[in-house]
Amino acid sequence: MTPYPSKFDVIIIGGGLAGLSSAIHLSKQDYKVLVIEKNEYPKHKVCGEYISNEVLPYLDYLGIDVFKLGAKKINRFELSTPKGRLIKAKLPLGGFGISRYTLDFELAKKAKIDGVEILQASAEKIHFEDDLFLVTTKNNQEFISKIVIGAYGKRAALDVALDRNFIKNKSPFLAVKMHVKGSFSEDLVALHNFKGGYCGVSKVEDDSINLCYITNFESFKAYKDIDEFQEKVLFKNTHLKTIFENSKTVFNTPLTISQVSFSRKNPVENHIIMCGDTAGMIHPLCGNGMSMAIRSAQMASRVIIDYLQGKIESRELLEKKYSKTWNAEFKNRLKMGHVVANLFSRNTFSEILIIGLKWFPSLLPIIIKHTHGKLMEIQ
Repeated sequence: MTPYPSKFDVIIIGGGLAGLSSAIHLSKQDYKVLVIEKNEYPKHKVCGEYISNEVLPYLDYLGIDVFKLGAKKINRFELSTPKGRLIKAKLPLGGFGISRYTLDFELAKKAKIDGVEILQASAEKIHFEDDLFLVTTKNNQEFISKIVIGAYGKRAALDVALDRNFIKNKSPFLAVKMHVKGSFSEDLVALHNFKGGYCGVSKVEDDSINLCYITNFESFKAYKDIDEFQEKVLFKNTHLKTIFENSKTVFNTPLTISQVSFSRKNPVENHIIMCGDTAGMIHPLCGNGMSMAIRSAQMASRVIIDYLQGKIESRELLEKKYSKTWNAEFKNRLKMGHVVANLFSRNTFSEILIIGLKWFPSLLPIIIKHTHGKLMEIQ
């Protein structure tokens, strides 16, 4: 151990949407905050890049105007089955499209302006003793804090070090993302199903179309590469075939992540407050993971501030309150996400389901509402 590790009120592991939103929120109350993020900004990430309008009041509170950054206003939704049956609906609350490349970068810049320290490094160990955390990076830097927030994403080596239960389960999914240039309505977000997966489509701030799909890795391995998989699997859905074949790629190669897991996680583990995908991941078919990450950052920040100000009297009560608040907000959303994903994974049933929704179109907005929240209150 170094003789005098640097001390902070809060250390946040991970500088994505949840981590940076929490950092800005906490810095507004003059807390000393360190964000440890392994990547440089700006950086593209595998992500759907559609966000529900529920987070707009909170982003405004943080000092981020997504529409000044060029975000696309989205109010229409389309859903198709592998055979191309299509249903359309208005989004009850609406949303917007913006890339992680832009949004994460802007949040990071705002955090620095507000006094947050951002360190490019990888956290390797988190040790809790005598009501304090000692965080050690891979290059042996050490930091002490009263609170640690875990906001490092879907899956990381740190989960193994923390012996989290979900890490022992199979993670059979692969996600692929690319930006393309082509024709697609900027007020539309679409979810097109194919055998073994589904693809989200929406425009982002530079008029690129974000294509992000998830599939079973075992199914993917039957093909020699991404191009063959897309041609022989995705293109069975005529809507996806039209988009892909009439677009020009922006990325040199698609971005991919494997071992994507939807297993249950706990919002507090080893006394660490978990946020975003680190606390729980909704199926991308529901298209609302980015909003949930930002919302969880607000919830975590509020209870942490109350704890640091003495309004919550003990760490045990802090952890119980955050867990209760997190479950009240997200538990049913995650359940609905599993239900929707399971229904559409059954190709024959999904065709029947779409026919049923065409007969009863009012049901689709109800389903959407169950995977989305209400406008976030600031106070």
